[in-house]
Amino acid sequence: MKEKKQLKIAGTIDGVGWNYMGWRHPDMPANASESIDYYVQKAKRLEEGKFDTIFLTDVSHIGPGMIPHYLSMFEGVSILSALSMVTHSIGLTATIATSYADPFTVSRQMASLDKISNGRAGWNAVTSNPGGLANYSRTHLSKADLYPMKKEFLEIVEGLWDSYEDDAFIRDKKSGVFFDPQKMHALNYRGNYFSVDGPLNISRSRQGRPVIFQAGTSSDFMNIASKHADGVFLPADNLEDAKAFSQELKRRVELEGRSFDDFLLTISHNPIVGRTEREAEEKFQELQELMPIYRLPKPKIFGSAEKVADQIQHWYEAGAMDLLLLRQEHPSGFDDFIELVVPILQERGIFRKEYESNTLRGNLGLPYPEHRYSI
Repeated sequence: MKEKKQLKIAGTIDGVGWNYMGWRHPDMPANASESIDYYVQKAKRLEEGKFDTIFLTDVSHIGPGMIPHYLSMFEGVSILSALSMVTHSIGLTATIATSYADPFTVSRQMASLDKISNGRAGWNAVTSNPGGLANYSRTHLSKADLYPMKKEFLEIVEGLWDSYEDDAFIRDKKSGVFFDPQKMHALNYRGNYFSVDGPLNISRSRQGRPVIFQAGTSSDFMNIASKHADGVFLPADNLEDAKAFSQELKRRVELEGRSFDDFLLTISHNPIVGRTEREAEEKFQELQELMPIYRLPKPKIFGSAEKVADQIQHWYEAGAMDLLLLRQEHPSGFDDFIELVVPILQERGIFRKEYESNTLRGNLGLPYPEHRYSI
């Protein structure tokens, strides 16, 4: 039997926070969502904690009622490119919606980030809401278009990432041969939503191509994810629902001829951790008192470091989670988790003490994707 992979951990940097009140905390810079210094500090801290990847969410349509972070925030690929220059091993995952982006542009953006970071890029490919469509001149599309369009989008992006075979570029100054044209491949894709000739004008990275994450729960989502995703986000409300969802997803992944061992089940949580239960409760109440008109639900992973480690281990060993994605609710959230919980998980042999690789695929334990034209 194949040995179970160690738990993987990622961190979402949400600027001033994933809530309405965090920006008012005395330890939170009020401009954190637009502060390069803040993002650099957090990125370095997550790498010190041996996290697998930095993760950035995104939004394309806002109004005055949105959380403060969404009202003033960086574009994902831009800030991750900057963070690639101050980190060495941690992954860099951006969220870009297939509902309104352009597949050629996204394939080029993500391939560039992958090369800039020496093989550490990831893409969270999501659909979007009608507001986002309105900002990208696509109001003629309906909800029924989103998954068929996403399928085409992913097919195009993956095809463009295979524009060049691994050894296409010779770059031999003496012979004057820059590349082998036989190892360049046009795409010539024609679909209902997109037509793309290709090829892409950038070579493959050390990890072959960026890691693809997806999120959703519908049958259409699972059909697309089982074919095109390296990892998916599962419902995190309770363990039994997550396990049931993962079993159905496993069935569909294997129907695609893929190994479920090379597929990551991801759960997102926003834990509040203390040395004791009381300390965690005090941090939770700190946030509640900052803006009483908004109330935070108590996180599902909450309490003393030992208790939080037990909760994480339970989900992991139950087979409902391969990758834990952390969101920082309290300004000290990442520091608390890294200082208090990570050492416990390491002692239990659940989480790494050192990076296994300098690529995102290598650290996640995902195989190198073979080029479609060289198989």
